[in-house]
Formats: sequence, structure tokens, C-alpha cells
Amino acid sequence: MSSTRIVIDLDLPGGTISRHLYGHFAEHLGRSIYGGFFVGEDSEIANEAGIRLDVVEALRELAIPNLRWPGGCFADDYHWRDGVGPRESRPRMVNSHWGDIVEDNSFGTHEFMRLCELLGADAYVNGNVGSGTVREMSEWIEYLTRADDSPMAVLRRENGRDEPWRVPFFGIGNEAWGCGGNMRAEAYADLARQYATYVRDHGENRVYRIAAGANVDDLDWTEALMKALGCLGCDGQGSSPYQAVSLHYYTMTGPWERKGSATDFDEDEWYLALSRAFRIEQLLTRHSTVMDRHDPRKRVGLVLDEWGTWWDVEPGTNPGFLYQQNTLRDALVASVHFDAFHRHADRLVMANIAQTVNVLQAMLLTDPETGALVRTPTFHVFAMNVGHHDARALDAHVVDGDTRFVDGRDLPLISASASTKDDVALVSLSNLDVSEARMVVLDLRGRSIEGWSARLLTAESTAAHNVPGEPDQVAPVDFDGVRRHERGLQIELPAHSYATVSIQLGV
Repeated sequence: MSSTRIVIDLDLPGGTISRHLYGHFAEHLGRSIYGGFFVGEDSEIANEAGIRLDVVEALRELAIPNLRWPGGCFADDYHWRDGVGPRESRPRMVNSHWGDIVEDNSFGTHEFMRLCELLGADAYVNGNVGSGTVREMSEWIEYLTRADDSPMAVLRRENGRDEPWRVPFFGIGNEAWGCGGNMRAEAYADLARQYATYVRDHGENRVYRIAAGANVDDLDWTEALMKALGCLGCDGQGSSPYQAVSLHYYTMTGPWERKGSATDFDEDEWYLALSRAFRIEQLLTRHSTVMDRHDPRKRVGLVLDEWGTWWDVEPGTNPGFLYQQNTLRDALVASVHFDAFHRHADRLVMANIAQTVNVLQAMLLTDPETGALVRTPTFHVFAMNVGHHDARALDAHVVDGDTRFVDGRDLPLISASASTKDDVALVSLSNLDVSEARMVVLDLRGRSIEGWSARLLTAESTAAHNVPGEPDQVAPVDFDGVRRHERGLQIELPAHSYATVSIQLGV
């Protein structure tokens, strides 16, 4: 059995891992909203004002920090006034991006904000730049957050909500390089400055404005957005019109037309997917480097508000609904991303997996016939990582770890990260080897170990997944494979597995 050593200095905590790195995304796409979050008040499924309570209960297990809505590409076709007022009188629209279906707008601003309240999550509202107006966006934030007798506050009260909501995050359009307008970077940068100016702070609500950023490795787009902000480090520099730029990156094993199957893959495709997932480290580094040239003090945040696996849809489902199964492979793609997020927490301030329910790399899948809900393997990785929320990062240096050459690069077969909070260290470990277990030695320095506990996520098959009737084919269990070692702790990590070790620290 191969052995890997991971050096962790427990007494040298770094920056804070924001809980918002574990954010989520809900778009009007397929069964994400309708049948996922929202079933209507007449449904036999338990609900509050139409919002599914089993979905809310499950997501609260993840301490979901924020939820992005209404898109995605849908955001730049969405006009918020169509989604307020009595449901029976709301106008319909065509969802041309996702399935070319008619949207009845029964889930709108009030429903979304109530969902956030039930979840205990911060709202991340994405505005319409592609087909909207500056006035439209300005009035939406006024409607949401203003308390006095302004026109939009009065309209909100007429629609049943007296007190304003708190909206900490607002997106200035989405994918302006593509579905959000097919713009050039410099043209969008000017619009981002203009639109963001009118997303005003009303009362005590303070908005963190996020400009629509680059696709994958388009460093020129990030350069244009940062250049448009001017001299951030100059004395007397005023506040920036936007406070963050976004980035989108999806993991897939084939070209856009044939992305690969979610469940039918061989060993080579397993490693290729994980190698593609590891690319997020390079992307975060490169975009951060561009930002550092303009903003050495890191005043502007980087937001990865779309990430995750994107496979071919499940056979027999609407290709525009992006419904895919979720296996152990998806879980390890997530764990690899989180390790990178922790290492880049000084610049990366938020991340939103795509998407939360029934779309792409979802946390939850609901059966359209029975209404049954299952937690996916990815859900469990999020749950196992709650201890990293708002903890301080610890360097986890992998020494002499084995690699495999995949897709033109060396893929580390052990991925790790660590954090500390309240005299507890949480270590995350992924064994990406399909067939071989690894002996991992945690070389723990600087503080004593008072005790530990561990959880393990794995399955017999790398393609194992959860379905109604068999909801726990991939589910975490208590793990007894951790032992004392002269350097700290020793873990026998099974093949294709993910583990977290919670360590109680002494002096």
C-alpha cells in the first residue's frame, strides 16, 4: 500500500474560509424551481406557501449560506415586475434558453425571498443587463430593500410585504460574453460600471455587486473588468461600482456536443473528469494573478458563481432540462474543488454550485411521479464540510504523493485541505485512485491532539448513486480507520473515497 504524508502546522492558521464558498444556485431551468423548490400551495407534498418543506429541511442540514437566483441565462430574459403581485394575474413568458417552455412566473421575488428566509440563507439576486434597463434594475433593488414610502416600497407593501428584505449580493448580469448579450469585454465593462451605479444601498442594506466575469480561461475578460475599475490602490480612491468579478467553469470529459455520461464511464473517463476538476486550481491562480496586478490589496473579490459537472442529460429526459444523475465521481469532483477553494480563500469570496435541485450537479433529486426526494453523493460532501465554514485555513502540504499522468498533466491521487475553528481542526482527504487504498500520515505540528473522529464516503462502484428506494447507496458512515502515529495520525484511506477527520486540539 502506497503511503502519503501531509504536513499541517496546526498553530499557523491563515485566512478565513468564507461560508459563502459553499453557496448554491437555483435557476428557472427544468425542474429546479417547479417540482424542485416550489410545488404550489395545492400540492399534496408538504409546503409553506408552495415551497417544498422537505427540500428546505434537507438544505438546512448543509447550513446553506446563500442562494443565487433567477439565473443563469434566464436572468437576462427575466423582468422582475412579471413575478410580483397576484399569481393569477402575472404575465407569462417564453423560457427560450431552457426547453423553450412557457414560464408562468408563479415563483417570483416574494417566493424567492421567503425561500431564503426558510433556508436561513443570504439572497444573491442576479439582475438583467442583457434585455433589461438601468431603471429596471434600480427599481428592483429599491423594491427589495427600501423601508420608507418610496414608489417601489409602496408597491412592495401593496403586494403583501411590509418590511424590506436584506439582499447582500447582487449580480450585474450573467455571462455577458454569451447568453447575456454576446458582448465584448470592454463594452460590458462600461455597462457594468453604469448598471452597478444604480444598484443603490437603501437604508441599512449594503449590496455587494458582482460583475459578470470570464468563462474558463478568458483572462482578457478579467483584465478588462479590473482595468475598468481604475486605480484601486491610489490614495483617496472612491468606492468601486462593483466589488467582485465572477468566473464560470464546468467539469466535463468530452466536447460540448458529447459531454459524457453521468453513470456510464470507464476508468480513463474517471481520471479525466478528476483531472479536469483539478484544473480549477490553475484557473483560480491565473485569474487571481490578473486581479493582483490591479488590486494588490485584494479589495475586489473573485466569485465562482457557476461550477460543477456537466454531463449529457439522462436518457428520455428533456435535453433542455439538464437533468443528470449524480455519482461518487461527482462527489470527488466537489471535494477537489473545495480543497482548491480553501487554498484561494484570500481572493475567492464566494462559489455557487450549479445547481441545487434536479439540474446538473444537484444536491437533491426529486421524482416527478412520486415526489420522493433523495440526497446525492455531492450533498454528502457539502454536509461533511460544514465545519470548514468561516474557519481559518491551514496549509496542508502533501509530501511524496503519487500522481497519474492524465490529459497532459500530473493528477495528484491524494487531495487534501484543512482548517481550524474553536480548538478543532478539520482535515478533508480524497483518494482519487480507482483501485488502490492509500496510507495517509497526517504530520501534525504545533499543537497536541486530544482526540478525533472521522467520517467516510465511498461505495463499491465508482458509478454508485442514490435513487428512490435505494437512497443510501452512497452515504457517509463513521470511520474507524484512523490511528495514532508518531507524527500525528495515520489513516488507511480506501480507494475512490472521501473522508473528513475532526481533531480536538490541545495546547
